[in-house]
Amino acid sequence: MTLPPGKWSSQRHWHSHEDEFVYVLKGELTLIEEESQTVLNPGDCATFANGIENGHHLKNLGSEVAVYLEVGSRQPDDFTTCSDIDLMSNNVDRRFLHKDGTPYK
Repeated sequence: MTLPPGKWSSQRHWHSHEDEFVYVLKGELTLIEEESQTVLNPGDCATFANGIENGHHLKNLGSEVAVYLEVGSRQPDDFTTCSDIDLMSNNVDRRFLHKDGTPYK
């Protein structure tokens, strides 16, 4: 993945059935989680266990394009829940839903 300066990787989110692993190759990224921010440099990694409601995303607050590996399994039963907005999605049909499970129209 590449992340230009000033951009986010995604909305802050967590997964119900999928672990994630991130490894920074180039640049500097700031990992934003529920109650912390951590600067990641080349060679640093972060992991996110499934089912833990600790929303996370990456921000490039630096001046150069950051490059990182993002690894996940794309479990068919997985729901991705966004922490800061009323949005979740599933891997079965890739629909966007409200957090109460009702579909967006």
